[in-house]
Amino acid sequence: MNFRQQLKLSVFALVLIALCLSVACNGSNAASQKEAAAQQQAQQPQIIDVTTAAAITRELPRFIEATGSLVADEQTDVASNIAGRVVAVGVDLGDYVGRGATLVRLDDADARLRLTQLQAQAEGARSAVRQTEARIGLRPGQAFDPTRVPEVGAARATLDLAEKNLRRYEQLIESGDVSRAAYDQQRAQRDQLREQYEAQLAAARQNYAGVQTARAAAEGAEAQVAQARKAITDAVIYAPISGYVAERTADVGEYVTTSSKLVTLVRTNPLRVRIDIPEQFISLVAPGQAVSVNTSAYADRNFAGRVARISPNVAANSRTLTIEAEVENGQNLLKPGQFATVRIAQPKPEPAILVPARAVRTDVNVSRVFVIKDGRALERVVQPGQPEGELIEIKSGLADGELVATGNVEALSDGALVRQ
Repeated sequence: MNFRQQLKLSVFALVLIALCLSVACNGSNAASQKEAAAQQQAQQPQIIDVTTAAAITRELPRFIEATGSLVADEQTDVASNIAGRVVAVGVDLGDYVGRGATLVRLDDADARLRLTQLQAQAEGARSAVRQTEARIGLRPGQAFDPTRVPEVGAARATLDLAEKNLRRYEQLIESGDVSRAAYDQQRAQRDQLREQYEAQLAAARQNYAGVQTARAAAEGAEAQVAQARKAITDAVIYAPISGYVAERTADVGEYVTTSSKLVTLVRTNPLRVRIDIPEQFISLVAPGQAVSVNTSAYADRNFAGRVARISPNVAANSRTLTIEAEVENGQNLLKPGQFATVRIAQPKPEPAILVPARAVRTDVNVSRVFVIKDGRALERVVQPGQPEGELIEIKSGLADGELVATGNVEALSDGALVRQ
């Protein structure tokens, strides 16, 4: 390669290097300009679009709110008064039964045989009573008088005659018409007749004691007959209350005893709900006060009731008062065991500041709203109160008429620029 060719190659290399340096410088300048623009954009304050609503003052119906569980107005586990084998079951789970309806029937064959046997024994006892009464001349239903017994009456008549004869002898002995020996004989006869009369009285009373014993035996036999009849009646188990069958444990062919639970019945109208309220509300509740009950199963529906019973004591550990309310359940929509929210209405409404519920943001038990003023969001810590539809009461931290953010609330911070 000659000198001229070398010189051309050197010049070409220098030109190429110059072009590369120029391209690199231009790229670096463009990147720097782009980064500067991004920094400038980041330094500009961000404006957040929000929707707003003004806080309003309204008369708000007041209530005391508490929670509890619904329970049946009355629940009973039905058992049998006698032991026996089940021959029929007339109900099943969920059935409604009226009071007096047949639930279970037991085998009563043995009870009927025993009744027949006891009836025969009772008839024999009644016959024995009639015989003992006849011995002393006592008619059925007649009060006992020993002097009416024939033997006693005859002995009394003989004694009375002897008494008269003795009085005549007393007069004759004074006149000397009879001897002292004859008088003594007459008096001895009178004393003997008196002893006979007393003996007849004792015998009559003893016979009457036999009548009383026979009557007691007859009454015992009649009691056994009545008990046997009751055993037949008890073989059929009836519903003691009107209600729904919550549980049925008896099956045909099963042998049950008096301790066996056969059926569980619950009365579900009305239902009861027991709640505990703080002691500072004691003066605000009274029997008959209206209540409103809400459950998760019917979140959009309230059920009416009333305060039925109030405990006389405040619980020492929790400082709460127990109240029991009754809730109408004519359509049987509510069920025992459901969790319920109970509101006890107060007689007078009170003014309250309300905002849309979506305007309140709650983080870690702290509630706040953002007041919109002069294009900025100002954070306010507030105390929420009673809900009212889509609104909520603000007890403190907000004034009537102030504008609060209702949309894009989660993106706001204190002092943020906003656009309505």
